[in-house]
Amino acid sequence: MELKKAFLLLLLTGSCAFAQQDGYWDKDRATTKEIILTAGDRIKVRTEDFPVGTTEVVYRVTLLDDNQQMANSLVSVLKSIPDPTGISQGSAGAVFLMSKVSGDDKCTYAVFSSDKEAANYVKEGKTEKSCYHQDEAVSKDAKRLSIEKSSCFSSDAMWFGFESKNWIMKQKIVLEVVPWVDIKLNRGWTTENRKSVLGISKTSDIAELMLSPDDYCVCILEKMQKKYTFTEYAKLMAVEKTKVYKDLGNSCLSKSDDNLPIQANIRIDAAKHFKNRKYDHAIRLLKAGIIDRGTATALDYAALGQYYIYSKQYEKAIKSLKDGERIDSSELLIQLNLAHAYLLNNDFQSAKALHKKYLAQNVTATQSWTDKTKSDFTAFRNAKIDSDGFDRILKLFN
Repeated sequence: MELKKAFLLLLLTGSCAFAQQDGYWDKDRATTKEIILTAGDRIKVRTEDFPVGTTEVVYRVTLLDDNQQMANSLVSVLKSIPDPTGISQGSAGAVFLMSKVSGDDKCTYAVFSSDKEAANYVKEGKTEKSCYHQDEAVSKDAKRLSIEKSSCFSSDAMWFGFESKNWIMKQKIVLEVVPWVDIKLNRGWTTENRKSVLGISKTSDIAELMLSPDDYCVCILEKMQKKYTFTEYAKLMAVEKTKVYKDLGNSCLSKSDDNLPIQANIRIDAAKHFKNRKYDHAIRLLKAGIIDRGTATALDYAALGQYYIYSKQYEKAIKSLKDGERIDSSELLIQLNLAHAYLLNNDFQSAKALHKKYLAQNVTATQSWTDKTKSDFTAFRNAKIDSDGFDRILKLFN
């Protein structure tokens, strides 16, 4: 039996620790104020400044008689609750958070997101512009307010307005407010701040060449959030920010399994540029995003050689294809493109030697060397790239 209890305790402790990874109750910036309210009067009370990343608050209002003391603080109650979802909605949650003591006095109150509206409440007693109001006089109350469901979070604090319902004696009110801080948002990376970094990332040379740069830009953003809080990032000089974006961009293109989706997108986008006859875009993107990063395969060099051929840069095509050949000399797409580059660069003998060597083989599992050559020659002529050597090569196949 004791062993079972120990196991359950360990399980509950582990569950709480896991939940707390998303955020925490900030007891250091909790508000605890004892307010003396004159009979029949109204007063406004400002909470402490909420920390960056506050997404929810739990508050408790308790009215005490003379010499009464709180049984326990709200902070101590929340220690047993790993996150705001542990507080059920409605009356059950309120009862759980309630102080064990309260006096006979009662008050009504309202919560405001600005000092101006709270001041109007003190002056006129109107609650129309409050983000929450309790019109029924209570001796104690507790609530959870969430940024998703309340307009109370438009400032870095809240204002509570209290109205005494005791027309004879003064009242003693204890107000406790504890903020819940989201760890990620605590670093200052709000939606708008993240959007600003994504926007800048999309202006980089590589991102502008890509047709679908989202993965690349999100990679930069994620690394930026890990490296800096938003405040630290904002304090960087322009030249420092430029270097940071460059360094993080390089990291997102480095040889890593995490970067494989980005590399795949670069290859796809380069191929689309080529298909649309934007040869310069295709070459620059493949070189900057793949070749220059040291992550190229033999097929990448085959593609780059093809892009150079169609842009009539035959010497560069030969050099790139030779580089690919050093990676995998058995890749026949490299050998065939090399034969094309030789032929178009007026080196018929080198082209002829490659054709004679490989004409009996397939360049892929389903396409022969001869069929691919004929198809390529037709595509070249459609692109207004022609050579007398085409017919001479075709005669070799006969």
